Amino acid sequence: MITSIAWKNVWRNKTRSLTVIAAVTVGVFASVFALAAINSSIVQRIDSAVNEELSHIQVNHKEFRSSSEIMNTIPDPEAVAATLRNTPGVTDVTGRIIVRGIASAASGSAGVEINGIDIEKEKQMFTLSEKLIPGTGSYFGADTRLNSAFIGEKLARELQIIRYILTPESFTVLQEKGIPAQVSEKLKPLEKQRFTTEKRLTEAYTALLTPGEVKKYGLRIREAAWSYREGSRIILTFLDVNGNQTGAAFRICGIYRTNNDLFEATSVFVPDGELRRLTGLEEGVYHRFIARLEDNDLTDRVTPVLKEALPGLEVMNWKEIQVDLAMIADYINQIYAIFMVLILAALSFGIVNTMLMAVLERTRELGMLSAVGMNRRRIFFMIMLESIFLSMVGGFAGMAVSGIIIAITNHTGINLVKYSEGLEAFGYSAHLYPTIGADFFIILTVLIVITGILSSVYPARKALQLNPVEALRGE
Repeated sequence: MITSIAWKNVWRNKTRSLTVIAAVTVGVFASVFALAAINSSIVQRIDSAVNEELSHIQVNHKEFRSSSEIMNTIPDPEAVAATLRNTPGVTDVTGRIIVRGIASAASGSAGVEINGIDIEKEKQMFTLSEKLIPGTGSYFGADTRLNSAFIGEKLARELQIIRYILTPESFTVLQEKGIPAQVSEKLKPLEKQRFTTEKRLTEAYTALLTPGEVKKYGLRIREAAWSYREGSRIILTFLDVNGNQTGAAFRICGIYRTNNDLFEATSVFVPDGELRRLTGLEEGVYHRFIARLEDNDLTDRVTPVLKEALPGLEVMNWKEIQVDLAMIADYINQIYAIFMVLILAALSFGIVNTMLMAVLERTRELGMLSAVGMNRRRIFFMIMLESIFLSMVGGFAGMAVSGIIIAITNHTGINLVKYSEGLEAFGYSAHLYPTIGADFFIILTVLIVITGILSSVYPARKALQLNPVEALRGE
């Protein structure tokens, strides 16, 4: 009976109740959606780090990471590889030859890390081959007289292998992408001009278009002007096992694009056989072994096992290599909890204010209920239920709206391309696909109920302080 009365009391003043419910709905939606977006960014970054850059566990010579000396190879590599393969939880193992060197082209040079890889094993363990930019070749698929290299888009830009030019075909592409004829006409003075960097192209079309047109069509203009001549060459220079400078011309078999500018700018991949021939390293010798696990959750369990099994080597998992990312991943649940507590605490003030007004407006009614025999415990329970109903209706509505919007944006994505340069400098994607686990909604439901209970304490205590005789005399 008390529950039924409390529910009816909530809707006695519909305008006020709906206002509070709407405020709770908006607050819960905003916080849940923001956390889902943050969560997706972190999940995508971890996924990229594990599947494109690092894998789960790396094994190096003790001094290799600090000195990068070519002779700091892993001793007894066959035994080390066997230990890794026989460790429970490890699914794949591959070795790499790694040398530091310089990548050069006609227009510039850059310091790089050259990775000699087993192409098939790497394709099985990493998703980098899937990051190939269409139209730039293949993942070591083309036959060539020269050595083959797979490089990042950022490095290709620094070496000006990727350029920007608005050809007649580019204007056709712009038309197909829905850019108005008057905008294309403004861009005609740039036709067939070569721009060595994206920044110079941007400066050129910004001078011709209005700010609104630049904001609306800038990305499509850059995509249409993007130009690469398949089969371009670079020179890789490095030291061999004797300390002599050596190098060779490499044909770019393909260009990959990730969300990490630093990785793109420094990581070059070549077949390990070609790098062995140039450096003089023997067959079966490696600088690094990389191990992939069945599940990322096994990382903390398998790492100490391998450290004990391989005491003379440096065994590191992705969390130890990417310390900042590991810290965020480990503390993300605490961050969520703090965020939600702050939001619900703010919302509770609205509920307290509403219920306090309701109690003061119903002074005579509450006095009458006390006079006819309703005990103080039931009055307290009734006020508490009203607060819980308000918070739960608003909370569930907010979670429902959040779930729908998250499901939609998880499919369509959120484009933050305007901030891509800053985000990708730290390895984060400019395209977010919000996602959050079902367990979060369970925790949120509990928090909402607790918020309703805590919000009811002061108004309910205020109701209990009413004197029935004085209350009945009140207007």
